[in-house]
Amino acid sequence: MVDSAVIVDAIRTPSGKGKTEGQLSGVHPAELLSHTLQALLSRTGIDAALVDDVIGGCVGQAGEQALNITRHAVLGAGFPESVPATTIDRQCGSSQQAAHFAAQSVLAGAHDIVIACGVESMSRVPMGTAPMGQDAAGPAVAARYPEGLVNQGVSAELIAARWKLDRAELDAFAARSHSLAAATAANGGFDREILPVPIIGTDGGSSLASSDETIRPETTAEGLGNLKPSFRSDRIGARFPEIGWQITPGNSSPLTDGASAVLIMSEEKANVLGLRPRARFHSFAVTGSDPLLMLTGVIPATRMVLERAGLTIDQIDAYEVNEAFAPVPMVWQRELDTDPDKLNPRGGAIALGHPLGASGTRLLTTLVNHLEATGGRYGLQTMCEGGGMANATVIERL
Repeated sequence: MVDSAVIVDAIRTPSGKGKTEGQLSGVHPAELLSHTLQALLSRTGIDAALVDDVIGGCVGQAGEQALNITRHAVLGAGFPESVPATTIDRQCGSSQQAAHFAAQSVLAGAHDIVIACGVESMSRVPMGTAPMGQDAAGPAVAARYPEGLVNQGVSAELIAARWKLDRAELDAFAARSHSLAAATAANGGFDREILPVPIIGTDGGSSLASSDETIRPETTAEGLGNLKPSFRSDRIGARFPEIGWQITPGNSSPLTDGASAVLIMSEEKANVLGLRPRARFHSFAVTGSDPLLMLTGVIPATRMVLERAGLTIDQIDAYEVNEAFAPVPMVWQRELDTDPDKLNPRGGAIALGHPLGASGTRLLTTLVNHLEATGGRYGLQTMCEGGGMANATVIERL
């Protein structure tokens, strides 16, 4: 076993709207991840042959993202054929789990160098392309939950209702996300983490996608208040009369295309290669939670990771809590009584997008850069996940 697993570099693509007109929609997802992997090696100067494994996250493992897309990306990136790769699915936390597996393999002494990464092209492989929900769960799950599970949007509605969050609060939080992300972008705060992506237009011309397409600087809570609820259903309303139907496209994360990657190795290997570690993994947690509420696992996962770290929440300098829907970080903040200024200080997925399988290592990339920019020591990242799960990670800036 080794003493520590460190992050040497972390990068991400800009976000692209997960629609046919999105800036990354013309890029095959395997190519998008290949481009990210190539850049990660180029920035650090390491030989691809030294990489022991590449672990990628992807949720929609169908169509162009089927058959182990991470392996396709590794081959497309020109890595030696001897470098293996695998693709995992822990829903929205897939690439955060990839980072856990990568760091844990280094800590166990099984590997020296591992890349954790993720990709999702929601424009090319729409949600629902892969089997999802009750039909994929099988008869035993249906028997265990005879009233049926619900989609994540309804889970967000249930959370908002049970914690008595009103529409104005939700929209104000969403507007905050755009405001913080826009300010960070305007000040060059994302420059070090964003990898420009070459794209070919419909006219055959080439250009670079170099900024997040999902940030809307002009967003206001008042404007968001005009949007209609996305998940209203008479059937669901009869089952859960407490729901107020407050979740809209404005206070939810948008469909997004993107990729991200993190280079992880032992501190000893980094020293041998003459590389400066940027952060070390401090502690890990993953937990299951109520699959009906589904999105509340971030609360017990955070408590678990802090206990394992031997830290209190006040000792953490920044929290990245994925903004799948506004109620998730809001309830997390309320239950853990955290400093609101430390929560998603560069904006979250409502503004920066949520390319499912890529979001875990995207949040990690943003967290590392924020700690470096502010001089913070500890950062905490947690993500709610479909089916009622959550990952949590504590890192320490070096």
